[in-house]
Amino acid sequence: MIDYPAALAVKMVVQTGSFEQAAKALHVTPSAISQRVKIIEERLGVSLIERGSPCVATEKGEWLCRHLEHVSMLESELAKHLPNLAEMQNSAMQRITINIAVNADSIGTWFLKAMAPFVQDTGYLLSIAIDDEDYTAEWLERGRVLAAVTSLSKPIKGCRVSQLGALRYQATATPAFIEKHFTNGIAEGIAKAPALSFNQKDRLQQEWINRTLGRIINMPTHRIPSTQGFIDACLAGMGWGMNPVHIVHEHIKSGRLVELVPDSALEIPLFWQVNHLAANELTNLTRQVTQVAKQFLIQP
Repeated sequence: MIDYPAALAVKMVVQTGSFEQAAKALHVTPSAISQRVKIIEERLGVSLIERGSPCVATEKGEWLCRHLEHVSMLESELAKHLPNLAEMQNSAMQRITINIAVNADSIGTWFLKAMAPFVQDTGYLLSIAIDDEDYTAEWLERGRVLAAVTSLSKPIKGCRVSQLGALRYQATATPAFIEKHFTNGIAEGIAKAPALSFNQKDRLQQEWINRTLGRIINMPTHRIPSTQGFIDACLAGMGWGMNPVHIVHEHIKSGRLVELVPDSALEIPLFWQVNHLAANELTNLTRQVTQVAKQFLIQP
């Protein structure tokens, strides 16, 4: 059996980043937190916390924290039917944190519109990890999150999947940038014109070139890990980039940005995957995500 007070100490150290802050949250001394963590690590025979500033969970520690979140959700649901249970619950256990992995452009366009009603209704807290849509599935596979927005359509083992729609991107740049770098056409200048990339995982620019021009090109690239920063860099004439249509629509309409190749938008299908152990407790979240996605994403 799991020593839940000790497991809760692990969760709070990970959540607050230190033994001292975890002690304050649980109204005990730091030495008591340290002792509880030591006991459960010895009983399980694994390290659960990487000591540092801040303290973070090991892979095994992440699994334990996700388990506690699931238990908390189950208890919260049960408390609706057994009011006296709510009075018995530890207040720290009642503040449930849902860990989700999402791509940055979804955060910058539509995803938070789905999250807001859910957290207001439930009182849950969110911890959102940002990663490329081709890699968010790995967070689920490792047990680091309970749900993810991902480009992976095949259900991850132990997860349920829902189709969301496609996020549409346009290759855009300022008129001055196009005049400077593409005097002889896009195909001629694309290898030398600076591009914008979110990070090393971002393949949208290469995918657009491959689909539009039928080749793979090694081009100079600025790395800007921010959806808004991408737009600002485009508007400043630093480079061309793949931007969500929701964000660049007004800039294109005003003429501040121009499509490199008209009618060459790239659509990236997105899916919602949720761990089946928490799927029932997150039914309302899944419903909210899919409903908002239908309003903002391109539907099949």
